[in-house]
Amino acid sequence: MSGAGISVTGLTVGYGGPPVLDHVDLQVPAGSFTAVLGPSGSGKTTLLRAIAGFIRPDHGRIEVRGEVLTDGPTLVAPERRGIGYVRQDGALFPHLDVTGNITFGLPRAERRRAAQVEPLLELVGLSPSLARRRPDELSGGQQQRVALARALAREPSVVLLDEPFSSLDTALRAATREATRAALAARGATTVLVTHDQAEALSFADQVAVMFDGRFAQVDSPAGVYGAPATPEVGRFLGDAMLLSGQAIGRTVHCCLGQLDLAEPATGDVLVMVRPEQLVLGEPSDTKASVSSVTYQGADAMVRLDLVDQTTRLVARVPGNRVPRPGDQVGIAVPAPVRSFPQR
Repeated sequence: MSGAGISVTGLTVGYGGPPVLDHVDLQVPAGSFTAVLGPSGSGKTTLLRAIAGFIRPDHGRIEVRGEVLTDGPTLVAPERRGIGYVRQDGALFPHLDVTGNITFGLPRAERRRAAQVEPLLELVGLSPSLARRRPDELSGGQQQRVALARALAREPSVVLLDEPFSSLDTALRAATREATRAALAARGATTVLVTHDQAEALSFADQVAVMFDGRFAQVDSPAGVYGAPATPEVGRFLGDAMLLSGQAIGRTVHCCLGQLDLAEPATGDVLVMVRPEQLVLGEPSDTKASVSSVTYQGADAMVRLDLVDQTTRLVARVPGNRVPRPGDQVGIAVPAPVRSFPQR
């Protein structure tokens, strides 16, 4: 991951009203995968559409491969940007077969070369035998892979994915996502995925950009945004997180779970972030809890706990072969260092 991929600087979009994007900066290294993650209405798709050239920003600069595409009066047309765009619904033409859909955007002379479709289908994990089928003869996952093949047919160096897996069921979504990533990696494409699915962002991307209200709250590696969130809001958005009041002194913090180690030194009133997988359950100890309910999930289970003599409720994730029963008394330990945030 090196060199110029996508550079977004000071991007502001308001559609004539309050900013949807508010001075956004984002650097996507060439050949890398970035996931833009955030709740609905946070500005994710607007960012993608601005990079693709579908909208003119109020302010800001967009460069792709070192070429300025958007900056003040400069606005390179979408078809001249060399960018592939895959929408949520795939947007396949129902009257065209797979070959017709994939070759649609190519110059007329190249559309006749149907032989080029076969390697594209294989690249996205589809059998060449599907080349003559129409979209209504394909599954949802197959349709999305055809949409990806169409985006790759023009050999773009940049591919933008706008929640392309959200309409698929869980198993199909994972398989289609893996096939998509493999195909894009094989082409060396610089890729930006927009999603509101935390697991999808963490598993797909080299870099995750978390967006709230038109601004990035944190841009970091998947391990960074999950394990070292910049704010309590990022911590809560990226998976389950419990925030407990505590008093920090250096590398330790005192809270309802006793004295815990801190990943970074702190002082004074803090919020301690503990994720369910950090809680280790065992025999009753100094920190005791009662099991109120259990949600069994096969490989693991979510255990809801009430701390004894306190009103605090916790959730622990435990292996599926070591699940306590409701009503059991258990001890709680937190052996790994935890994160903390200053109390506001």
